Amino acid sequence: MIKSLYIRLILTFIGAVLVSAIIGFVITIRLFNDRLTAIVEDGMISSGKTIIQSYRQSYPDNLDALIQGMRALPAYSIRLFGPEGKPLHETESQVDEELQVDDAELRSMLDGGIYRGKPGKGFRHMAVGLPFSIEGRPYALFLAPHVDKIAFAMGVLIRTEILIVLFFGSVFIMISAIFIVRPLKRLTNATRRMARGDFSTRLHTKSKDEIGQLTRSFNQMVHELGALEQIRRQFVSDVSHEIQTPLQSIKGFTQALKQKKLDEAGRMRLLTIIEEESNRLSRMTTDLLQLSSLEIDHPSMDFRKYRLDKQLRNVMSVQEPQWSSKQLDVEFDMEDVSIVADPDKLNQLWTNLLGNAIKFTGEQGRIRVSAEVRHGCVEVSIADNGRGIPEEELQHIFKPFYKVDKARDRSVPGNGIGLSIVKRIVDLHEGDIRITSQEGAGTTVKVILPQDRSRTQ
Repeated sequence: MIKSLYIRLILTFIGAVLVSAIIGFVITIRLFNDRLTAIVEDGMISSGKTIIQSYRQSYPDNLDALIQGMRALPAYSIRLFGPEGKPLHETESQVDEELQVDDAELRSMLDGGIYRGKPGKGFRHMAVGLPFSIEGRPYALFLAPHVDKIAFAMGVLIRTEILIVLFFGSVFIMISAIFIVRPLKRLTNATRRMARGDFSTRLHTKSKDEIGQLTRSFNQMVHELGALEQIRRQFVSDVSHEIQTPLQSIKGFTQALKQKKLDEAGRMRLLTIIEEESNRLSRMTTDLLQLSSLEIDHPSMDFRKYRLDKQLRNVMSVQEPQWSSKQLDVEFDMEDVSIVADPDKLNQLWTNLLGNAIKFTGEQGRIRVSAEVRHGCVEVSIADNGRGIPEEELQHIFKPFYKVDKARDRSVPGNGIGLSIVKRIVDLHEGDIRITSQEGAGTTVKVILPQDRSRTQ
């Protein structure tokens, strides 16, 4: 592919040079035809005056030598007429068509007029006639250029120029093509390495042209793919860890039930643990399916207007057994607030956030839920005075399976998927979520959602 591109560049350049040379020649002739005609005529007039002066000086004794000299002129055909209108001297045995003049034109010349060929006929019919007198007798001198020689010289010049341009242009385009194709070859090789899973590939460029932009885009793509690959590997590792733990527990306690003679109380205790671990696996698969359904490009959304304050109160009421058992002080501070959103998905969002607040707030702690409308958006804050989150952990908490508790303490339920689901739901509603926390002092989660989607579209 690279070789074919290299050949196409050279052939394209040669074709462009040929076409440009032909078009340039035609346009040049059209633009400068009048100017070239004037230059040739001025040259003939100047030469004619010189011949006339020499003729006067040579008259009458040295005319034969003068005529022989004029016949040796390579650029012009010359014809001289006498007072009676008859040709006296000619440089060609057969007079050119350009020097054929009728009686009226010749008489005008002998009367003092100047002849300038046949107008509009181009170089082939170019001629000039100059009147002069010797001893009071009128004469007329006609000159015409040797067009065939001029045309041949111009043709040779143009052909030579085109060949020189093609030769050096081809050399330069071959050199330029090497520099053009080289970064493309580097991109091709880097793409092949990336296809084999090497996401450490980077290409360095200082160019600001299209190839430089392509190289920088390639580097950005490799960086993002590498990050995605790292996330994928971490995700697989986390899923394996989260699934393996309850499976090992279920397997171990099942074997204990089969091998040991237990009383009814011991047997029920082991069965209860097995049931809890099974439920844990079930919740994990449910959350994974929900996260997967939210990650598709266009998930199904059911936007409609409803009372957000009622939804928040209902979610808190559903979770009353959890916060009541810990004797938490729950405070609601919100007025009637309506919003256009997907109620089912926001219900999941509030359930996860309020569940986290309850989970990580100690006995007799405090949770405050508030909402207000500001600048066309609804801002919902859920604040607690629980254990808090270390500052260095805040940037990671929305990653799937990420837990602040590195030991994955089983005393704290959850699989680390909830906040990933929350973040995706907020994004689908074109909103924002902000978390501020201080370790040992509590956490505040603020969710900002458009109150009316028609204002954001």
